[in-house]
Amino acid sequence: MAGSETPDWVVAERHDLATVLDGLTPEQWDAPTLCVGWRVREVVAHITMPYRLSTPRILLKMVKARGNFNRMSDAQAREDARTLTADALLHTLEENVAHPWKPPGGGFEGALSHDVIHGLDVSVALGLGRRVPDDRLDRVLGGVGPRHVKYFGTDLTGVQLTADDHPWTFGAGAPLRGSAQDLLLVLCGRRLPPGHLTGEPSPRFTATV
Repeated sequence: MAGSETPDWVVAERHDLATVLDGLTPEQWDAPTLCVGWRVREVVAHITMPYRLSTPRILLKMVKARGNFNRMSDAQAREDARTLTADALLHTLEENVAHPWKPPGGGFEGALSHDVIHGLDVSVALGLGRRVPDDRLDRVLGGVGPRHVKYFGTDLTGVQLTADDHPWTFGAGAPLRGSAQDLLLVLCGRRLPPGHLTGEPSPRFTATV
């Protein structure tokens, strides 16, 4: 275990993400990600929000957002991206790799999933070719279920996600093939850059250039 309670695999993922971000140019920090409407700086602001805001402050902002977490987190990410520099955001992540934050009801597996997915939002959009280590990706994939599809509102009707680098499938129907980490993004409602997916359903989940 790292720090007081945070598992090594959470710490390692945050450390790897910080290393990736440390190598970005100013132009890349302002580049779009797979999170629609968010640049790299908004994504990193969102990842680091629990490290900077206390629970009471987050709850107050939730009240102001009428209980809508997505509305609150979007507004907060945009505000922080305007007021904090890339260096400040990166420093916050680096200083909190062992932070014990966990999403409500998600445990540390949920924290890992959060960091993996948003890290891929950045690295895939920028074409960095980063591969999430198998042990961490397997933890995330092992927790995937229908509730995730419902949460993200992804329409996988008639589609089976079929990883070509892992013994992992999800759903039933026409195979949509790609790397396991790319298919994880599909499940989370992302549209991927061309060339990441194959199979008859791939146009549904591929971004137009």
